[in-house]
Amino acid sequence: MCFSPQGDLIGGAVVTVIGIDAFRQTAGRTGHLLLGGLPLLLGAHQIDESLVWWSLQGHVSAPVGRLAMWIYLVIALLVVPVLVPVAILRLEPTWRRRWRIAPFVTLGLGVAGALLEAMVRGPVTVTMGSYHLAYSIALRHGIVIVSLYVVATCGALLASSYRHIVLFGVVNLVAVAVLARLTADGFASLWCFYAAVASGAIWLHMRFARNHRAHPYALT
Repeated sequence: MCFSPQGDLIGGAVVTVIGIDAFRQTAGRTGHLLLGGLPLLLGAHQIDESLVWWSLQGHVSAPVGRLAMWIYLVIALLVVPVLVPVAILRLEPTWRRRWRIAPFVTLGLGVAGALLEAMVRGPVTVTMGSYHLAYSIALRHGIVIVSLYVVATCGALLASSYRHIVLFGVVNLVAVAVLARLTADGFASLWCFYAAVASGAIWLHMRFARNHRAHPYALT
């Protein structure tokens, strides 16, 4: 099945290659640096999870697996809900559009703060499920926090003025709806996988929304 250490490794490698090309397109486009680096981060994120898998299977030492788990959760729970809306904020061409994204940045910071508190308080664990990893933190009001996480990340994407970024948001929102219905404990692992794969939409934006066009591929 695709949700396995091999799946994470191959998927992460492919997304990383896409991310390298996307980041190359940031030359001379300082407002795109965070967005262009997002596929790279998501690709490395999936490669890191393959180490968590192998640790649980006994192929990698427990300390390495524990470190990989923490890296995975820091990126998924603390970095992504802040980085995504900030990247979209930096991307927008006008102050009016930036103010429209600003509430998502504030929300992302609040969500990351709540998740950080839960991670520090502990316990933080990971177990193998059916074709996914189940991460667990002692999170109070979990449904509310997860919902706000989705609003901060997908909401910022959907509010973008660029079509490929909106496409990225739509794909992730659909994945959220499907995964929320299919699995609770595997949500973090599976959604991050789909987000990494869907970051090809960011590559499309970086490749085809060029600086020399006024408002390239932007929604009116």
